[in-house]
Amino acid sequence: MIDDPPPGPSGDEPRRSPALARPYAWTEGRTAPSVEIAVEALVETTAAGRAEAAYPTSSASAEVIELCVRPRSLLEIAALLALPLGVVRVLVSDLMQDHLVVVRDTLSDNPSWDERHDLMERVLYGLRDL
Repeated sequence: MIDDPPPGPSGDEPRRSPALARPYAWTEGRTAPSVEIAVEALVETTAAGRAEAAYPTSSASAEVIELCVRPRSLLEIAALLALPLGVVRVLVSDLMQDHLVVVRDTLSDNPSWDERHDLMERVLYGLRDL
């Protein structure tokens, strides 16, 4: 009998178990993303990404596209996929360049105290959920 994966942090999704392949093999050994992405930045699949997801593959990039149909933070993606944050940053930056995901900043260029406070609360709640 095969056991189902344990539930994820929100209880509705299974947490994926770490893959057998070395994570940096998925990024061809690259450790630096082409674009710097904050850990709290929200990643969301674009229409092109959803069309790509219609043809399922078993790559980490495909899993990121599937997870981000609902906006997720970079940190949350790493936790759900059980991948190092650096690997997820490289994968997401590659998907951004291919226009399969969009990354939304969480703060404006000159954030007010209220914006900073709201961000800190969202990060805190996100960490508690993990």
